[in-house]
Parts: sequence; structure tokens; C-alpha cells
Amino acid sequence: MHPQNPYRNRYDLNRLVKHHTTLKKYIVSNPAGEETIDFSSSSAVLELNKSMFLADFKLEDYQLPTGYLIPPVPGRLDYLLHLRDFLSDKSKLPKDAQLKGLDIGTGANGIYCILGAQYFNWQMVGAESDAKAVEIAKSNILRTEGLKHKVEIRWQENKGFLFKNIVGKNEQFDFTVCNPPFYSSEEAAVKENLRKLQNLEGNTDKKERSLNFEGQANELWCNGGEALFIKRLIKESVFFKDQVKVFSSLVAKSDNLPKIEKQLKKAKADYHMIPMAQGNKKSRIVLWWF
Repeated sequence: MHPQNPYRNRYDLNRLVKHHTTLKKYIVSNPAGEETIDFSSSSAVLELNKSMFLADFKLEDYQLPTGYLIPPVPGRLDYLLHLRDFLSDKSKLPKDAQLKGLDIGTGANGIYCILGAQYFNWQMVGAESDAKAVEIAKSNILRTEGLKHKVEIRWQENKGFLFKNIVGKNEQFDFTVCNPPFYSSEEAAVKENLRKLQNLEGNTDKKERSLNFEGQANELWCNGGEALFIKRLIKESVFFKDQVKVFSSLVAKSDNLPKIEKQLKKAKADYHMIPMAQGNKKSRIVLWWF
């Protein structure tokens, strides 16, 4: 993880519980006798992430209805830390520069907007095509007084577009971020979720595992999966190259990189890859500009 990520080491659960007492009932002991949480439980993961928001990001409250994607705070913060460093080096800006960012597919959780605003003091815009998710994200922004002056959530009414109808005519952004839908179908998403949960605690109860599966369809899968979604991002970004300094996206699957690089070369974009890792999970950020 990034050397400045405050979650590089084990979670200080006792500290987090002081800010969010509900987390306490989800703390268990691992085989080594160390305190942890059951990561196969969506409720436990949600309360862990909520405790981080309350303890470390000055949120006054945070509510995420059951069924919506629960993104891990440490990994999402890692993305933004690496992005900040890249922008600082590329544009010769101080690392505490106040930037303006756009999150494509911000979801009900609005996590990149919240982290960008609260940790980096950036101005953030979140774009989302799911009207219900927009409503939930806006509600969370309004729960913390300082956030509503730094974050704007916009509804993408036409799912055929990503940037169009979101980026204003004369609007300028320093960067964009995106956590694209990973899977190509619901079947693939469910199959992978069951595999991961079976690895956690050796859970073999299919009914219990299915209850732990969180995320709406548009958050988890799309036609063509991650590769096609990022290719769409690259194609449409060409029309906004004068309004965005650096575009970026998370790439979870290394097998998709050749397709993505081919599209970047076709668009005549300059690009850079940044590797990331959290535990055994490896991913990378692709950044491109014109």
C-alpha cells in the first residue's frame, strides 16, 4: 500500500469502536487470537467502513442501505494517494494543492467524493446513472455540514454516455477517477463472490453466502465487463481532452491490460500504469492524458 496510507498496518479496532460503538459486536478473534472482523459478513464490513468515516474523515453520519456496494476505504484511499502523487509530479503542483475531480460511477456510497473532499480538501463531482443511488449519495453528503460545499452529485440521465451531460461546457477538471463494473454478467459476479467467501472462514453455507453478496447490477457488472467499460471511458474522453488534465480508472484484472493499451494507442493518448496491492489483492491504476 501507499506509504502514507494510514491503514497500512492492522486495524486499530479499539480506536475505531470509540467513534462507532456498533462495530464492537462484529469483532471476533482469528486463529492467532488477534481481534478482527468477519470479512465474509457484509454487515461487519459496512460497520468497519462506517467507523473509519466517523473516526478519520470527520463525517457526522453515514448510511448505506442493504444491497449497495460497500467499497473498502483503505483501497479507495490508496487510489487517491497514488493519483495525487502522480498529478503533483506531472504538473509540478504541491501535494496539498486544491484540485477538482470527477468520479465516474460514484454509486450510492460516493466514496471517492467523500475521501477526496475530507482527506485532500478537493472539490469533487460524482456522476451516477442510477437515480436511487444518486438520492442516497446526496443524502450522505448532506449529513455532514462541510461536505455539501465540496461535493456535488450529478445524475447521468443517459446511460449511453459517461462524460457527456455531466461535464459542463466550460468546466475544467484536474482529474477523473473510476471504479468500473468488474463482471460481464450477474452469473460471473455471483460465482466469484461465492468463491471468495468460501476462502474466508471456509464458509460452505450457500444461503448464508448469498446474503453476504452486496451491490446493485450497475455497480458490479455490465456488458463486456471491466475491459469494455474502460474502453468506453477512453473513447469518450477524447471529446473532453481540453477540459480534463488526467483521466484515470482502476483496473482489477491484469488480463484486460492489452485491450486497454490498444484502445489508448488508438486514441493517441499518453498513458501510465501504477501498480497497487492490498494484502493478496493486486490491481493497478491506468492514467491517460492528451
